Amino acid sequence: MHGTVSVDARQPIGMFDSGFGGLTVARATIDLLPHEDLVYLGDTARYPYGPRPQPQVREYALEIADHLVVDRGVKMLVVACNTATAAALPDLRARFPVPVIGVIDPGIRALLKASTTGRIGVVGTIGTMASRAYDKALAEIEPTAEMMSCACPGFVEFVERGVTSGNEVRLLADRLLAPVVNAGLDALLLGCTHYPYLARTISDVVGRSVVLVSSADETAFALAGLMSRLGLQHPDRPRVGRQMFISSGDVAAFTDLGSRLLGPELVGAERWMPSQ
Repeated sequence: MHGTVSVDARQPIGMFDSGFGGLTVARATIDLLPHEDLVYLGDTARYPYGPRPQPQVREYALEIADHLVVDRGVKMLVVACNTATAAALPDLRARFPVPVIGVIDPGIRALLKASTTGRIGVVGTIGTMASRAYDKALAEIEPTAEMMSCACPGFVEFVERGVTSGNEVRLLADRLLAPVVNAGLDALLLGCTHYPYLARTISDVVGRSVVLVSSADETAFALAGLMSRLGLQHPDRPRVGRQMFISSGDVAAFTDLGSRLLGPELVGAERWMPSQ
């Protein structure tokens, strides 16, 4: 649908995640495209997505996308959540008349660039790892490459509570990342947008010789490239873009933690009530 879309370039970019993790993508987007408006929705009432069945995550993603496209009038849709990308990206692209990008393909491309030995790995939620979405993306982009995958249940919950360091996080990381340490990798993809907030702990566990790759920057670059190709850059430049933040959960808590994770742009949030 990318080639046939007709939208107003003055409209905002839409972005969503299960909670706060996608703010890493929002931060990269604001920094790279400061003239663009952005609407970000964190589905904090229903996080985490990782342990949920894929059909349920797909239903959530379609409902959120409908709100962003129909009610908020976004010109692009960024699925800033690995689990939702794995579960719903083809359906989102088929259903909505705006360009839709996810975080998986940009992450794989960045991972391949970062590795010098070809010994690569990805860590993510149970749902993302079970979907094998990264393996499928790798097979399409670099069919001869091999990659180890490691699920890390519990990481998202720490970030959503605002706990990004300390003994509890380190103990969990030591246990979950043992297979990564033993595999002798030289590049590791943080296959969940929450995980960059735990990057220091993860790096301490796997060793400084392992390059940690976040899909956030690469997704922002992919977004900018697609907008350029489709002529969807905001025509009024230079200008300072506006950001709107929406939460399906506690708005005060979202604003408090979100502003600490994102920065000064998140000064307040609106409430959105999901259907279930």
